[in-house]
Amino acid sequence: MRKIFYILSVIILAGIAFSCQKDFLDTKPLGAYSDADVWKDPALVEAFVNDIYQNTLGWPYAIERLSDYSDETCFTPDWGATNFNKCLMTSDGLMGWSYNWGLPDPTMHTYHFQWAPLFKTIRSCNLFFSHVKEIPFADETAKNSMLGQVYFLRGYLYHHLIALYGGVPIITEPYGLNDKFDVTRDTYSECVDYIVGQLDTAASMLPASFSGSSKGRATKGAALAMKARTLLFAASDLHTSTSISTYASGFSNPELLGFTSGSQADRWTAAKNAAKAVMDLGTYSLYKPTPAAGDSVATNFVNYFLSQGESEDILLQYYTAKSGQSWSDYHPALYSGPNGYHNWGNNTPLEDMVEEYEMKNGSKFDWSNPAMAANPYSNRDARLYASILYEGVPWRKRPADVQGIDPWDKIQVGHVYKSDGTTRQVAGVDTRQGPIEDWNGGFTGYYLRKFNDPSVDPQYVKQAIPFKHIRYAEVLLNYAEACIELGDAANLAEARTYINMIRTRAGQPSIAAGLDQAAMRTICRHERRVELAFENHRFWDVRRWVIGPSGYHQMYRLQVKYVTASTVTNYRQADGSTWGLPIFSKEIFGNDARAWDNKCYFFPIMRDEMNKNTQLVQNPGY
Repeated sequence: MRKIFYILSVIILAGIAFSCQKDFLDTKPLGAYSDADVWKDPALVEAFVNDIYQNTLGWPYAIERLSDYSDETCFTPDWGATNFNKCLMTSDGLMGWSYNWGLPDPTMHTYHFQWAPLFKTIRSCNLFFSHVKEIPFADETAKNSMLGQVYFLRGYLYHHLIALYGGVPIITEPYGLNDKFDVTRDTYSECVDYIVGQLDTAASMLPASFSGSSKGRATKGAALAMKARTLLFAASDLHTSTSISTYASGFSNPELLGFTSGSQADRWTAAKNAAKAVMDLGTYSLYKPTPAAGDSVATNFVNYFLSQGESEDILLQYYTAKSGQSWSDYHPALYSGPNGYHNWGNNTPLEDMVEEYEMKNGSKFDWSNPAMAANPYSNRDARLYASILYEGVPWRKRPADVQGIDPWDKIQVGHVYKSDGTTRQVAGVDTRQGPIEDWNGGFTGYYLRKFNDPSVDPQYVKQAIPFKHIRYAEVLLNYAEACIELGDAANLAEARTYINMIRTRAGQPSIAAGLDQAAMRTICRHERRVELAFENHRFWDVRRWVIGPSGYHQMYRLQVKYVTASTVTNYRQADGSTWGLPIFSKEIFGNDARAWDNKCYFFPIMRDEMNKNTQLVQNPGY
């Protein structure tokens, strides 16, 4: 049976800024390309590989993000996310996960993070390798580059498969629809070895960088960094026999979930060495590692995330600016911005996340401290200001029809009450009780600042902000974590050096010398949470650290209240001042009561997949 490739979407993708060298779609009707056509034309091969990129990297700026499935943000429309966050998934349905990320509309499935889509894209990689001898590459350099990219992509896909499911079948042939597909799951250890092999091969073939229209493709550094991430995950407590016997007691196939032999210290050493290999390339460095005198640290952090590529970036996914917008444009500023700007108010930070940002002096924020509670956004870690929109913070100019309500262009997530404190007079324009599209108002008292360009009105323009899948700060934190878990004095001192590099860039004080392993572990985990916030790390960290109950529990939001004896109709006074001092209160977020079940350290293999392949073993708890 001839295989037909539908490739128009590859050429019009907004997701990855790759381009082919000729307008080949004008030469033959769409849908008429057989496999013989594809492998004879380098442009078609490149388009085919571009499609693998898109399906591998996914849609990190989709309407719903991975942060909505951890203790970072709340997805305002819900769409079943609450049920997922209560660990109610079964082998018949992943609740909000499958509802949002399993539909044909790609807006709804941010990462294709499910068994079937991931294996479908792996099949595309395998198909490429099965035809590679037929491709008329321009030269050996071009051949190695493309081969290296597909090895990287296959390793990347398997990394996510084993993070979700544990050991999975290692498939290297492009099975067809009519082929028998009864294969067993390989062990977790075998899968890790396979991924490392794929990424080592990729690193040996890939260049140090790409330029022009090829920016965003995997490089040697990306392959080595992905190897380091894979080995970090593998070394983590989730995959030790001790942990498995606790969270999956009685499971008869522990080799599918982790290691049943070998030394965890050896695995941490491998993770440390892999991260160090990226550092030793000399290719990457932190963006503005030491703020200059007079610099705004928060502005530096903002500008880094709005940039089109810096020395810190290892793997970027580029987007193209576009006038107008549609539902499926992967438009972070529109999706997550405040409703008072005619944005959609999704992915709103939880109070639990905002509390994680330290005070400027390095102490922990504490609502029981009266001075902190009265002014919770004063003297905080600069990364809070670069990442979170909160009550009273200046933002972009309001739309014309909202300027009369808020001529001061400051976020309004509170309410003005009469002196009794219960009779509301005015609702902030960015609340669910406000006058502008209240259904899009957030619940948490915050909106997302990170990734959003204030110079662009997302009502009319889709911003061209790349997503940073891998950056050097993560590599340094991976290295530090591995050093800490090794635990000896020299490694703890080494970890301190690199954590302090991250903190110095953020304007935070250095951590003290001589802290023990437990204290250093706490600091490193905190630093990952704030430095890498909303970048799709926390979901995995909660699982690999085996701290599910710490990430899935009753969540909190912030309420802001102003009280005045005056009868008022505006949120602020005529001079822009508020009606007295704001009263901040941390409240239980009743709509977001999350809960943990140990089965959720891994996903279930869906029943239809189990029925198609009777050799598969289901994960524990399903």
